[in-house]
Parts: sequence; structure tokens; C-alpha cells
Amino acid sequence: MKLDGKTALITGGASGIGRATVMEFARNGARVICADIDEKKGADLEKEAAADKLAVEYTAVDLSDSASTRRCVAETLKRHPRIDILVNAAGWGDMQAFIDNKPDYIDRLVAINLAGPLHLTQALLPSMIAAGKGKIVSVASDAGRVGSTGETVYAAAKGGIIAFTKSLAREVARYSINVNCVCPGPTDTPMLMTRPEKIREAFLRATPFRRFAKPQEIADAILFFASSRSDYITGQILSVSGGLTFAG
Repeated sequence: MKLDGKTALITGGASGIGRATVMEFARNGARVICADIDEKKGADLEKEAAADKLAVEYTAVDLSDSASTRRCVAETLKRHPRIDILVNAAGWGDMQAFIDNKPDYIDRLVAINLAGPLHLTQALLPSMIAAGKGKIVSVASDAGRVGSTGETVYAAAKGGIIAFTKSLAREVARYSINVNCVCPGPTDTPMLMTRPEKIREAFLRATPFRRFAKPQEIADAILFFASSRSDYITGQILSVSGGLTFAG
């Protein structure tokens, strides 16, 4: 599933699933722009990729700030007139009862997990429409498909990404732009490690494979949707959860 000659913008690319996706895309021939709020991790990733002769560059973005998000796209398009692939991989959340969620926490969750990807996609979309092609892959969550106790607002935002994917796919199919979504289950990322141990153990018991996904396994699914092998697939939601959620 080569991406030779393609340019990809990947948010949340400095760690976890985003990082694995950046490196996988670069190994498959793409020039990758890693957009992330963490400048140190982004710079470290850029250096690591350069050492392996991979085309990766870091750019700063704060998805909780719509101005920062749109500025990221504008500056990226100045350096790269065409972005072939957009991956909305950034995400953030914590576990707490909905009744305990503070207003600023709710606002930040929605901004990063839903509004940020919407602003970024809208800002980038005109260039894909002008090119008459493009691939948009968003990373939601199985929490958005079936719900998750202690992650109600996070699940709501990720559910929004699922609906966004289906609706946008209908709007832009006429321009040969594919829009799809990957929904990971519990994945061995820094965010998962912030969860209480008893919650992680419960996830493991409920997963038929009895292990967490590796970030690389989610990146593989994203790569499929970004490659030419998915050219006749759009508006689809793919769960990568080790069998944790068979339905929903």
C-alpha cells in the first residue's frame, strides 16, 4: 500500500496512534506533516525520521483553538500546494462521571475531539476539491459507537466524528474525495495509561484477544483508507477493537 508522491497531514502525530501513523506513512513513501501541540515530541520525531531518511516535518497546532487550527492549514498549504491525505488522529480525554464534568473540561473535550477536526477539515477541503481527489481519515473511538462509562462527553464528541464522516462523505463524493473513519478500541497509548488500573484490567477481560491494540495496528487500518486500495470505499466506520465491540 505505497503512498509514493503523496503528501499527508496528520494531527496528533507526535505520540500514540498519530505517531505510528506518521512513521508508517513515511515508510510507505509519503511526505508527512506531523501537526501536534507538543513541540518537543514533534521535533524529536522529525529528527528520528530524518535519521531514517524519512520525509517528516513537524508543525505546531492547538486543536482547541480554531484560529490556530486554520492557521496551521494555511501555513502548510504555503509550503505544500497539495495535501493528498488528511488524518484527524489527535484526541484527548479523561475518565470521570459526567455529573462531575466542569464546563471548561466539557468545552475542551468537544474542541479537541470534534470542533478541531471540523475546522481543520473545512480549511483544507477547498484544495482537495480543486484537485478533484483526496483522502480524509478520521480517528474516532469505539466509545463513540457503543458508549463508554466515564467518558460520556468524549464519546459524544467521537460519535460526532462518526456522523461527520458519513455526512461529509456524501457531500464530497462528487469530487472523488474519500472520507472514512477508524474506531479504535483500547490501545496501548499514553492516554490509555492515564486510566485507572482496574479500568484497564476490565478492558482486557472484555476483549476477546485479551490484549490491547498496538498503535501500529490502528495505523495499518488508517493506511488502508489512505491508500489506493480503498478508492471505492467512502463513508465507512471501521472498528479495530480486538472483538471488544461486535455490534453497534
